[in-house]
Formats: sequence, structure tokens, C-alpha cells
Amino acid sequence: MSKARSRSRPKRKADESRSARKGFLGFIASPVVRRLLLIVVIVVLLYVLWAGMLRLFGYGLIIMAIALGWLIWMAWQRQFSLVKQRWNWVLGGVSLALAVWGILSFFPGEGVLRQATLGGRVGQSITGAPDAMGGLRVTGLVLLGVALVIPREVWSAVRKLWGAAGNGWRHLITGFRRRGVSVSRLAPAEGVPPEATSPDAEAISATEAKPAVLPSPLVWQSQHEPVLTAGGWQLPPIDILDKPVEVKLDKDDIDQRARLIEEALASYGVEAKVVQANIGPAVTQFGVEPGWDKKYKEVRERGRDGSYETRLEEVSRTRVRVERITSLSNDLSLALAAPSIRIEAPVPGASVVGIEVPNSVFGSVSLRSVIETAAFQKIKARSKLAIALGKGAGGEATAADLTRMPHLLVAGATGSGKTVCLNSVICCLLLHNSPDDVQFIMIDPKRVELVTFNGLPHLLAPVVVDTDRAVKALRWLTYEMDNRYRQFAQAGARNIEGYNKDRSPGEQLPYLVLIIDELADLMLVAADEVEHTLCRLAQLARATGIHLVVATQRPSVDVVTGLIKANFPTRVSFAVTSQVDSRTILDMVGAEKLLGRGDMLYMPTEASKPKRLQGTLVVDAEIDRLVYFWGNQRQIEVRTVDFDEVCEHPSGAQIAGRPDPLLEDAKRLAQEHKHISASFLQRRLRIGYPRAARLMESLEQAGLVETAQPGRQG
Repeated sequence: MSKARSRSRPKRKADESRSARKGFLGFIASPVVRRLLLIVVIVVLLYVLWAGMLRLFGYGLIIMAIALGWLIWMAWQRQFSLVKQRWNWVLGGVSLALAVWGILSFFPGEGVLRQATLGGRVGQSITGAPDAMGGLRVTGLVLLGVALVIPREVWSAVRKLWGAAGNGWRHLITGFRRRGVSVSRLAPAEGVPPEATSPDAEAISATEAKPAVLPSPLVWQSQHEPVLTAGGWQLPPIDILDKPVEVKLDKDDIDQRARLIEEALASYGVEAKVVQANIGPAVTQFGVEPGWDKKYKEVRERGRDGSYETRLEEVSRTRVRVERITSLSNDLSLALAAPSIRIEAPVPGASVVGIEVPNSVFGSVSLRSVIETAAFQKIKARSKLAIALGKGAGGEATAADLTRMPHLLVAGATGSGKTVCLNSVICCLLLHNSPDDVQFIMIDPKRVELVTFNGLPHLLAPVVVDTDRAVKALRWLTYEMDNRYRQFAQAGARNIEGYNKDRSPGEQLPYLVLIIDELADLMLVAADEVEHTLCRLAQLARATGIHLVVATQRPSVDVVTGLIKANFPTRVSFAVTSQVDSRTILDMVGAEKLLGRGDMLYMPTEASKPKRLQGTLVVDAEIDRLVYFWGNQRQIEVRTVDFDEVCEHPSGAQIAGRPDPLLEDAKRLAQEHKHISASFLQRRLRIGYPRAARLMESLEQAGLVETAQPGRQG
């Protein structure tokens, strides 16, 4: 037993010593001890190498320590994804840190840094030398860092500075012109035609067009760069229109009218409350929330003292009927001292009844104020035929796409703003489309409204003022629609968008917009033919890019017939004289209560109820400037169309007599191109199909072409 104990003692001592060594090594290998040892080693190295490192890096060691600490934090938190997301911030921070390091090298050091600068030798290498060149290097690093950290703000500032410099240069040139200084050595603005930049040409054009002297288009381009189309036309700038002048209404007046509405309704036993007021340019829409009809009963109770008390207990409550509010329209007009009010019950999208009261100060809506809104720009981005209509009762802008209407019927009494609406539609299309994109046929039997647009290159023919010639124009437009359908069939296209998709600007078909200022005069001359032609165009012309805008001041059933109404789903009604006229144009009453001067009801295709708008206003001076701008662009000659050739020679036979003046141009095209066709001549010479067919027959007789294939592309 004693021998066994003596043998186990050395073994136990050996195990204890072995476990002690393992414990000591485990303590040394623990994370805390390892970090402490690493810190001690770093401190010793820094103490030994401090002088050399300070001479090499200078106070840039602080920047290095900050960067090292940031990297350690990134590794500890495992946030390396931030580097991918904010890589520009990382690069910008590095650039700014180098700039600060370079700035330190401009200051002399003391002590250990006596032989170097505060930035050390590394800072000296960044700047090169403490002179102007070193300052430029530091400035470049600062600008680079700022541009990387806030790129959007920097880019916006650069654009503003560039625009200010360009405006200053244009103002300088304009000042030279006004003083009579020759600027022929200065480079003209890109896209401005020579005729438009020449003072002599401006004087001649202004004398031929109108006796009044109009300002030069260069003045209108002072704030915007010229926009050129693929066909070489220059689009007018927005500065050609006058800046809008807003009319501010008194808020106290609006609050007083709201109280009057509540008091007037309460006096007739209708509980209601005005919860909103949408202030528009011509009317203010008060949103009235109907109250409750409450029923009470008397309850008699005996008190503690033995006496009886009577109290009212509510039995039921029902919401006030909307008909009770709408039936009080005349009483509300009397209480508000308003000429007429219109009640919209209910307001679409809201649980209120809209009471539209005319403003004490009547404001107008300029065309420019609607064009510059986001609502119009959104439609313009997807369509060439975006038109600005006006602003609603709450001041919101309303725009529409003519290609989706696809035709517009306008009605209204004399002086209600019907012609101004047509002028706004035309000017809106002229601002954003060249003659290669949109062309017009204007019919003005009154001879005083649309003749102002004569001279526009967009016109296929001068403004038609004779009713017989207007009927011929409708026939020609029908023939053009059929011809376009034949071209679409040969090209395998369904509509004008598909036909123009893969074609060059010179071969694309333009949109055609027919403007009729007075439909009643045409219906008096040839009611059956005009109605038949308009209905056929309205039914079939949408796919060919032909759209109709028809206006009349007499919306009676013999002018706006059932067929015409069925084919014009989009309608605009200005003030009319009776409820019968309102029902004729809108199929409901309401237009007879409009105020005039641009106050209108707009009925889009997809809406079940009309929307009240204050139409856009374009004055005669703006129209003159716009016509003057387009009329001065003579770099491209636009051919006109003869409406008589369809009526007199429907078969396309050659006219006896003197040769066609375009025959020489057709011969030149036949020599320049290997294959030509009637449609090719129609596009290049800007003529109608019958005239192009006659020219093809003349070329065949001259032996310049072999066969005439109408659908073949030249």
C-alpha cells in the first residue's frame, strides 16, 4: 500500500505542473492579452520611430490615424457594403484629406519638423512647392472632393453659371444691335436663319406683313437656347409669350363668403358647414359638407323635490339630402349678391357639395402659365399635339392630348371666348411643332378671326374664307385621308405612328389639323355634304393623323346634329343663352350659368360630368409675334395645296394648257433618284396626290420614268 502511494505522488506532481503550463500558455494566447501585447508593440515602435515618422508624414499622422480608426471600425462592424454604396464619398474624402495634407506643407515646422514642414515630406510631394502652382494643386483637390461628395449640387451650380455667361453674351450682342453697331464678325446664334438675323430683312418682312414694327426674334431668345428640328426649322422660345400676371384675392373676403353660405343655409333650415375653399382665377369653389337632420322627443321626468322637468332627447339623425342644397341656388345667389352660382353635387372624389361663386376680382389665365406647368409637360413628353386648356376652380392646370380626344367640338355665344380658345389651341401647337410635324387647314367664314395666321408655313393653303371653297377643302381632306390609308396598307402600318416610326424626317407624314371657326355658316350652304364629310372624317381620320377642331356660336340641333355629336365625344362649352343650347352641346344643363370671358365647361371623353375651367388667354400681340417668328424662316420653301384640283379633276387626268410650274423640279428629282413615285413627289414637293399623279404622267411622257407605282418609295 505504501509503495503504491509513493509511486502516485510524482505522477500527480507532473500532472499539476503540466496543467499549470497549459494555463499560462492559454492566458498568453487569450484575445485580451494578445491585443494588449499588440498595443505595447505599437507603442514601442512609435516611440523608437517617432522622429523619423514625424519628419516623413508631419501632422499628416493625424489624418492617417483617423483613416486607420475608420477602417478598424468598418472591419469591426462589418460595414464594407457602405463602401460600395457611397464610393463617391470615400473618393471625395480621400481627395479632401490630401488637400488638407498639402495645405499643411505651406507652413514651416519647429523642433523635429524644422528641416521639413507641418505636412512633412509627403505633404511637400503633394504640393510640389509652396508657390502658385502648389496652390492650384490644392484647389484642384478641393474641387474634386466637393464634386464627388455633392455631385448634383455642383452640376446645378455649373449649369447656372454657364447659363448666366451665355445670357450675358446674348445681352451684349443685343445691345450692340440696338446701338447700330455691326456684329457681322460675331458668330450668330446657332439655328437662326440669315433672313431673321438681318436688320434689312426684318424691316422688309415687317413692312410686307403688317404696318406695325414688331421686335426681332433675337430679343425673345435672350433666356433660352434655340431649339432646332431635324428638318432645319427653329422652334419659337417660350419668351415669345407674355409672362403671366397673377391676381391675388383677399382671404378675408373668402372667409366672409363662407360664413354667408353657412348662415344662408341655416336660415332655410339646412345644417351645413364650409370645409374647404378652392380659389380659382374666375370662381371660388366652396366645399360644403351637409349636416344632420335630427329628430327629438320630449321626455318628462320627476325630480327629487317632486317637480317635473321636461328635456329633449334625440331620437334619430339622418344626413341632409343633397337636393335640399341644390334647390337653394337662387337663394344663395341673393345672399352672396352674385350674378349666378353653379352647384356641383357632389364634387368628384370628395364627400362635399361644390358651390362655385364668382370672384370679386376677375382674373385671366395666360397660355404661358399653363404650358410651364408639370401637367402640360407630362402630356407634351408623349404627344406632339398637347394643348393647354386652362385652370380649374382650384387653380390646377388642365391640359389634353388632341390625338386622344381625337376631335374637339367647341360651342358658345358671341363674346364668350370661343375664338380665343381656338387661337390658344393653334398657338400651343405652333410653339412645339414645325411644319414637318403639324400642318393646318383653317376655315373662317367670318373672315376676321383666323386670317391673322396667314403667312404661316404650317398652312397647306391660305385661310379659307369662302364657303364654297371650304366645302372643296373638306372634300380634299377626305381624299387625303383615303390616300394615307392606301399608303399605310402598302407599308404594312396601322396608323401614322407606325408609318413614321422607321422613316427619316423628310419622309414622315405630318399631322393635319382642321380648324373651323363657324360651323353654322357651312351648314347653311351645304348641310348634307358638310355633315356627311365631317362625320366620315371624325369616324376614320384618327389613324391617319387628321384631327378636327370645330367651333360654332349657334349650338342648335340643326347645326350640331345627332351624327356630329356622336362623333365628337370631347366637347367644350362656353356661356350659352339657354338651357336648350346647354343640353345640345353637353347633354345637361349648366352652361347657361357660366360667366363668359373664357369661363367654360370641359367634357373629356372619359368623364361623365364636365369640369369647369377658366380658358387660356392669348392676346393679339402674342399671335403677331408668333406668326412673325415663323414667317421669317425662309430656309425651307413650303408648297401650298390647291383644293380645286380634287373637284375639277377627280380622276387625276392631266390639265390641258400651260405646263405645271413644278414640272422642272419633278424632272430634277427623277434624274437624282433611281426610283420615284407619286407619293415620293407628294412628300418632296409638298403637293396633293392628284397633282403628283399628273406630274408622274408628264414624266412618263418625257421618258424619265418607266412606270408609275403609287406606293413605291423613292
